[in-house]
Amino acid sequence: MAVILGVVQVGLSVVLIFLVLMHSGKDAGLSGAFGVGSGGSSVGGGSLVERNLNIWTVVVAIAFVVNTIVLLKL
Repeated sequence: MAVILGVVQVGLSVVLIFLVLMHSGKDAGLSGAFGVGSGGSSVGGGSLVERNLNIWTVVVAIAFVVNTIVLLKL
């Protein structure tokens, strides 16, 4: 069980790093290469792609934290 959760933890880590790098920052970062942060966005929260990226980042981060806690309890 610990081995499976360890592999899941590594997978979640890689996905979380990728999702965080996709966010546009002051310099547009890696997200500019994929067109995520391009174009002018409205004041109320950006495009649909940016909102979905935010949601997926939060979901993966919560899964990462829960998996970490479960691994610590084993």
